[in-house]
Amino acid sequence: MSLGQQIEQCLQKLGDDFPLQDPSLNDSIERYLLLIEKWNRLHNLTAIRKPQDMLVQHVMDSLAVVPYLIGSRIIDVGSGAGLPGIPIALARPDWDVILVESNQKKAAFLQQAKIELALNNVEVVARRIEDVQWPEKINVIISRAFSELGEFLRLTARLSPHENEDCRWIAMKARCSEAELAQIQPPFVLERIVPLTVPDLDAQRQLMMIRKQTR
Repeated sequence: MSLGQQIEQCLQKLGDDFPLQDPSLNDSIERYLLLIEKWNRLHNLTAIRKPQDMLVQHVMDSLAVVPYLIGSRIIDVGSGAGLPGIPIALARPDWDVILVESNQKKAAFLQQAKIELALNNVEVVARRIEDVQWPEKINVIISRAFSELGEFLRLTARLSPHENEDCRWIAMKARCSEAELAQIQPPFVLERIVPLTVPDLDAQRQLMMIRKQTR
């Protein structure tokens, strides 16, 4: 099976709830995977080397969260190779996605991916998240394999400073211990835990959906 055929099959398995808007998504995902493979030879963007494996473990893992995102402005914290931000931006060209990555080589890759994939809805910020200022309202602050929950919330709290703003913090996890869940302290509260089904991935995935308490 070719990579393109595998992508098509995986996208079909996401189900009817997946908001597929761009008919060129298959081709864009394939180009993205081949670009990661090319850069991986020198810059070690990810430990996964084969595009077929990256498709399942990285891209489909990222796309599975799309139906649970509410709002059109998203910050991807510690984006790395653009995960989950670039797959989200490819699937939803009507959303604005900000990729925050402090590693300069990875940030250079993100800039190149933005150019080659014509991602006009993506902005790359090559800074530490604690140094990022964002004047516009943020709807979703998301991270994938970035840090434990307490650190994630501490570093990003001021990106949406007001309790009454409709912002969600979403942490993508394989699993989350009770000890880590206990790191969610006021003004933050755990809204819900969403189990994810990722096509062709035989592993547990969860979304920790967090918000600030309203007064």
